[in-house]
Amino acid sequence: MSVLTSKHEPEGQTLWPDERLVRECRNGNAEAWSALIDKYKRLIYSIPVKYELSREDANDIFQSVCLDLYSELGKLREPRALAKWLIQTTLHKCIRIKQQQGRYSDEEVTEEIAPKSPAADLIVSEVEREQVLRDSIQSLAPRCVQMIRMLFFESPARPYEQIARELGLATGSIGFIRGRCLDRLRKQLETRGWR
Repeated sequence: MSVLTSKHEPEGQTLWPDERLVRECRNGNAEAWSALIDKYKRLIYSIPVKYELSREDANDIFQSVCLDLYSELGKLREPRALAKWLIQTTLHKCIRIKQQQGRYSDEEVTEEIAPKSPAADLIVSEVEREQVLRDSIQSLAPRCVQMIRMLFFESPARPYEQIARELGLATGSIGFIRGRCLDRLRKQLETRGWR
């Protein structure tokens, strides 16, 4: 799965800070709810993938986490901690499924122990970094987002000529613009505490 968000998101709302998205969701704004889910769907799905769960299990976990989020959104004290809440909630659901499938016995991993295990810590750290990267990329100008997507997240990689044609640029300017976009991305990552 790509680290970037979809081209079919509610326009601009995924760029809203979580505080605003949560407030709008609490006020019944359906478009804000769609934007909130679009913003975090890859974060949620990435955890079952890292736990090597099936696509069906990942879909079930995604739906379950979204239902939990919907029912708990009014109780969320700190909207800025939403990503961490989603990670922990998803992590617990993944562990429960693995326990049900007999991959872990109840003695080996309990819900209280699981989030403290080295594997869980590594997964949490990894998905947090991925979300910071997604958020940082999405905060860039649309042309930079599109260029970064084309250059670094598509497989196979596109030739510069094709990228230039699609973006309406001269082929020789791609390297310069790419450098500026990556510099802006680096600054966004630094402001978000990327380490």
